[in-house]
Amino acid sequence: MTRWLRAISRSVLLVTAGVCGVQAQAVPATIVLRGDALARARAMVAAGDPAVRAAFVALRRSADRELLAPVVAVTDKRTLLPPSGDRHDYFSLSPYWWPDPAKPDGLPYVRRDGEVNPQSKQDLDRPRLGAMVDNVNALSLAWYFTGDDRYAVRAGRQLRAWFLDDSTRMTPHLHFSQLVRGNPAERGSGIIDTHNFIDVIDASLLLEGSAGWSARDAEGLRHWMRAYLGWLRDSPNGRHEREAKNNHGSWYAAQTATYALFVGDSGLARAIVGEATTRIGSQIRPDGSQPAELERTRSMHYSGFNADALSVLAEVGRHVGVDLWHFEAPAGGSLRGAIDHVAEYAWHPADWPGQQIDAVDQVLLVDLLRRAQAALGAPVYAAALAKCPPAMVAEARSALLYP
Repeated sequence: MTRWLRAISRSVLLVTAGVCGVQAQAVPATIVLRGDALARARAMVAAGDPAVRAAFVALRRSADRELLAPVVAVTDKRTLLPPSGDRHDYFSLSPYWWPDPAKPDGLPYVRRDGEVNPQSKQDLDRPRLGAMVDNVNALSLAWYFTGDDRYAVRAGRQLRAWFLDDSTRMTPHLHFSQLVRGNPAERGSGIIDTHNFIDVIDASLLLEGSAGWSARDAEGLRHWMRAYLGWLRDSPNGRHEREAKNNHGSWYAAQTATYALFVGDSGLARAIVGEATTRIGSQIRPDGSQPAELERTRSMHYSGFNADALSVLAEVGRHVGVDLWHFEAPAGGSLRGAIDHVAEYAWHPADWPGQQIDAVDQVLLVDLLRRAQAALGAPVYAAALAKCPPAMVAEARSALLYP
C-alpha cells in the first residue's frame, strides 16, 4: 500500500467518525467558505477521489507542520513597542516606506510603492498575525477533513492566545497599524492588516463542536469581534478607510460585512454589501480593468487582490439576499468583468499589460478563479485553470474549498 493510500485509509476512518459523531458539522455554517462545497469535498476525501488527492495531502503536510509551530501572540514583542507602550496593542510599520536618503536621520520615511522594507518584518505584529492565520486555517481544515482532535486542540490554543487569554490577547483596535517612522499620525490604511481575520472567522466556525473550541470560546470570539467591529465603524481610522476608493476600501467593507454577520447583525451586513454596488461601479471599467489598481507598481497583484475582496463581499451577500456576483453597474463595470480580466493573464502573468515589479503569486489567482467558478460556473475560469501549472492547481487548498 502506498504512503498516500495508508494516509487516506486512516483519514477515511477519522472522517467517518467525525460524520457519525459530533466532531464536525456535516455542512458547516461558514460565512465566506461554502459549507456545501466543504461537505462535498470531505466526502470526496473519504472516498479517495483523485480530484482532491494532491490538495488533501498538501493540507495534511501543512497541518502537521503547524502542530509543531509555536503559539504566537501580539504580546511577543520585545524590542519594538507601540507608542502606547502596551504589548497588547497591535503594532506594525507600513511596508512600502523607507528612510529618506536626503535626510541625515532618514526621517520622515518616504514611500516606495511595492518595495517592502525589511524593517516592517522585524519584531512587529503583521508577521505574527500571518503566522496565526496560517496556523488556524490549516489546522481547522485538517480537523474538518480528518476528525483528528490534535488539529482542533492546537488551533483552539492559537485562537485563544490571540483573541481571548487575558495575558496575551490583542486589544480590539488598530491605532498603531502601518505607522510610518518620523510621522506620528495614525493611519486608517493600516486596517488592511487584519483582512485575514475573515479567514479566522470561518476557521472558528469549522471548529465549533470540536474538542479544541468550546461554546464559551466561540462566544468570547464573537464578543471580541463585536468590539473590533465597533472600533472599525466609529473610529476616525475606520471612517477614513471606508472612503478609500481602491482595494483598501474594498477590504474594509469585506471585513466589516463579515464581522457583522458573524456577531449576528445581518441588517448591517446587508447594508454594507449593498453599498458595494457603488464601489463596483466606481472601481471597475466595462473591460474589467481597475484604474486605481493599475496605478500601482504591482498592478496585477492588486487587481486580483481587489477582486478577491469584492468576491468575499459577494459571498457574504449570499447570506443576506444581495447578489453581487451577477451585478452590473450602469456604466458596465462588474465583479465578474474584473475577475475575467485577471483570468485572461492568470496562466501567463508576464504578459500583463500593467506594471508588475515582482512575481505574481499564481496560487492566489487560482483561489480567486475557483471561487468565481463556484459562484458563476463560467467556462472561462476552468479554461484558465487548465492552462496554469498542473501541480500548483492540483495542490492548491482551493481544490478542497471549491471541489
